[in-house]
Amino acid sequence: MAVLSGDPSKAGPFTVRAKFPDSYKIPPHWHPTDENVTVLEGVFAMGVGDKFDEAAAHDMPVGSFVRMPKETRHYAMAKGETVIQVHAEGPFVVNYVNPNDDPRKQTKK
Repeated sequence: MAVLSGDPSKAGPFTVRAKFPDSYKIPPHWHPTDENVTVLEGVFAMGVGDKFDEAAAHDMPVGSFVRMPKETRHYAMAKGETVIQVHAEGPFVVNYVNPNDDPRKQTKK
């Protein structure tokens, strides 16, 4: 992930880009602020709900845009190497529906 403008950890607007490898999955989570996502490369499949359901996700090809309202539980998956751009108001917080899915809490081997 690269920060293009602002500081996602502080109050105020920010823009970041994230690159995901093919088949990368983002478990169900939510944010306390609206999230705006634009697909720059690849296909980003997004779904809404508390459980990851690949069949219910909607493919978003290059050029797609979605605004995910605050507190909406959602998940995503990259189809092919995928680059997205996110802009929102900080602080940007990721709350995982299942705390065990939080990569920040996983132990390193």
